[in-house]
Amino acid sequence: MTDQNDTPIITRKNHLSPSVFTPENMLREARRQKSIPEGTVPKVCILDPDGDIVQNLLANGQAKPNQYWACYHTNMYNFTYEGIEFGIVGNAVGASFAVLVAEEVFACGCELLISMTSAGQIVSKGVPPYFVLIEKALRDEGTSYHYLPPSKFSHINSKLLESLKGIFDKSLAPVFLGATWTTDAPFRETEMAIADCRSEGILGVEMEAAALYAFAEAKRHPLICFAHITNQMGNVENDFEKGEAQGSLDAIKVISQAACQALYSIQ
Repeated sequence: MTDQNDTPIITRKNHLSPSVFTPENMLREARRQKSIPEGTVPKVCILDPDGDIVQNLLANGQAKPNQYWACYHTNMYNFTYEGIEFGIVGNAVGASFAVLVAEEVFACGCELLISMTSAGQIVSKGVPPYFVLIEKALRDEGTSYHYLPPSKFSHINSKLLESLKGIFDKSLAPVFLGATWTTDAPFRETEMAIADCRSEGILGVEMEAAALYAFAEAKRHPLICFAHITNQMGNVENDFEKGEAQGSLDAIKVISQAACQALYSIQ
């Protein structure tokens, strides 16, 4: 019988011990192998797991490749919106992938990271699509446990959250404050698990926020996670409709509002 007290994901961890493998060392070798020059990324970067924002920017000629981005697994694009230069990485889906990229962007000079992921509706705030500023995320994934000791939720930094309160009150695209459920297994969203989350008042299910917030707390990096509630997990006809340009126009407005306020608060 398996000893539940010896489960690897929550045991044999020293959260204060530094990692032998670092993003700086991996990026150094990637630059050498790919002949990429030394340089920095924009101060504000975006994770776009669905890739819709990136696709829309490229389709409209609004973004160009970042010449200094040396990640083995992704491309970064630079663009400017409402006076802020952003770097954006698309298609980094899931907790471990998102945190890998997050480690790298901060190692390359990022000062604020914003994630905008799509999510399934748990407790309804209306008919999708709409947005949730994630206050806390249920840790039903593995990556967060490598950064922080076990707990039920990961949380956004309290000072960062305070700086964002009220800024979306007049937003054309609805933005709600609430909790999400981060899972590693999107096709294991059972009735029991959903009912448990609903009893906690959780608004949506996504795949990155718990890990990103745990990483941000452990490494003391400013990081904001949004969930774009776009679907009811395929349980209604014509689901997964995000709006104009696959929701990217509304998403970038929400990101820009958050970036303006957060940059002011962390300076």
